[in-house]
Amino acid sequence: MSPVMIAVAAFVGVTAMVGGLALALRQKPGSKVEDRLDLLTGVATPTSAKGGPASETSDLSQPLDGGSALAESFFERFGNFRRLFEQADTSLTIGKLLLISGVVAVLGVAVGIIMGVHVALIPVVGMFMGSVPLMWLLYRRKRRLKAFAAQLPDALEMLARSLRAGQSLGFGFNMVAGEMGEPIAKEFGQVFEEQNLGIPLDDCLNSLTERVPNLDLKFFVTAVILQRQTGGDLAEILDKIGELVRDRFRIWGQVQALTGEGRLSGAVLLALPLVLFGTVYQLNPDYIMVLFTDPMGKKMLAGAIFLQLLGALTIRKIINIKV
Repeated sequence: MSPVMIAVAAFVGVTAMVGGLALALRQKPGSKVEDRLDLLTGVATPTSAKGGPASETSDLSQPLDGGSALAESFFERFGNFRRLFEQADTSLTIGKLLLISGVVAVLGVAVGIIMGVHVALIPVVGMFMGSVPLMWLLYRRKRRLKAFAAQLPDALEMLARSLRAGQSLGFGFNMVAGEMGEPIAKEFGQVFEEQNLGIPLDDCLNSLTERVPNLDLKFFVTAVILQRQTGGDLAEILDKIGELVRDRFRIWGQVQALTGEGRLSGAVLLALPLVLFGTVYQLNPDYIMVLFTDPMGKKMLAGAIFLQLLGALTIRKIINIKV
């Protein structure tokens, strides 16, 4: 066995051992929640909850998932990852995502070494495999938001029928949550629960638009807030918004049909260099490795990657027509 494979195997083994010990010794999140609820409700006093006043500070001021607090505080500077996880409807955290990405990257490197991939390509394989969990998360988020947009017209019509039947808007949200599927059932159900807890309806709707970045939903929320301030027939407004959303979907379908050839051509042109690279590498690895060893080859490779990205952005600009 080569020294590189021995080093990778040792790294994987040590990582798995440390992760297992951390999971075994870490306090369960459920016990933290129970301790905090006991202190807040008075069932347990600060002196009786695990050793005195310091326990109150530990239970009430510390986050429930303190192990990934440092990673979350660092990555929150670059974007609201917590909102991303919420929009993807997953229980992952930044710490879990980093752990999964690291494990997948190590496995990708190990598989690349076993398959005999060139040393210069090992970091590329590791970075690609490490980015797979993030790409899966973005795909899950996109699919969920697309499903929400498709369900929105039916939900608006259901709300309008509820209002015409003499029910309140809150009852309409509850009816949508009970009779429609995910993801719109969960989002509208959360609005109904927040309203029952005493949060003003305007704030609940604004929170809904923050959780779900959908333009048609913003139209709906704006119409509801204006109607509550100025009056009017909300059922008729919802019918018009639902009809507008359906027309937009119909036009979007026509645009997708007209731009289908361009999207297919873009996919072929973008995938062709990668397929050709893999084919030549399998046939003659030494021939393709000149791009990684020769100085001129490195410049040509960097230029090709830049032009590839520029072409992808250009094709995306051409076929991405806003409706």
